[in-house]
Amino acid sequence: MNLTEYFARIGYKEPSHKADLKTLTELHEHHIRSIPFENLSIHCGEKITLDLETIYNKLVRNKRGGWCYENNQLFSWVLKEMGYDITRLGSRVYDNLKDDYNPQESHLIAKVMIDGKPYIADVSFGVSSQIWQPLELISGKDQPQLPGIFRLVEDKGVWVLQKTGRKPHVPNESFAGSSLVNKSLSKKIYCFTMAPRNIDHFEQTCNFLQTSPESLFTNKSLCSLQTTTGFRAVIGWTYCEVTYNYQEGVDLIDVSTVPDEEVEKVLEEKFGVVLENKLVSVNNKIHH
Repeated sequence: MNLTEYFARIGYKEPSHKADLKTLTELHEHHIRSIPFENLSIHCGEKITLDLETIYNKLVRNKRGGWCYENNQLFSWVLKEMGYDITRLGSRVYDNLKDDYNPQESHLIAKVMIDGKPYIADVSFGVSSQIWQPLELISGKDQPQLPGIFRLVEDKGVWVLQKTGRKPHVPNESFAGSSLVNKSLSKKIYCFTMAPRNIDHFEQTCNFLQTSPESLFTNKSLCSLQTTTGFRAVIGWTYCEVTYNYQEGVDLIDVSTVPDEEVEKVLEEKFGVVLENKLVSVNNKIHH
């Protein structure tokens, strides 16, 4: 495991080894545009582990992507190696169907201290909820990025990440009801506290999410990668490319269906992902 190999993987040509906000922001942006958020191992018969060296080999050397336990753990290792002061945090993801936060801390994020100021780094939420740059840990402050306006709101020690987006334009009307199309402009993404978490805190949840029939991740095979103008994603056999603010106040969402025999070709051409084992695509509706 070494930083030079990681920098090459994310296309970071002129790495600065200064542990400052500028470098953190550049690393954050390069990572989300190079290493996908994906759960394809679950649908290829592969076990997802919390072991850092296994994650490094998968994401850096084998040029795969991963979910938060993989991407954010790798990113935290990079930041630590570079001298950043980081703390792992656990967050509870907001469930729109339940209109509440999930009870378990299923999402790994990082708090980064720079010159006495705290920031939140998260390179692995994917699709339209992905932050592009680290967020200042300041309650109630609008933090505009190309995906929309993010804000962190604190109440009694609990922080909530919110996003206000734009109106969607979906040329293919048959996909207007897709889960990739946000039904409201504002949404809650997850909540968290400042309680530090070791990686083994997530072991039980990591196993649950990749095995339980109730898990989103067993019901949907997905891969998402941010671009310079938006993001692309494939969920099951549904492929979409999103262009943020293609017209003032409007996001363009191009959606199409990929034949089953072409899904792995799309993964290679659009996401740079080559799978060793056969993918069984899935896109079940989630019911509670």
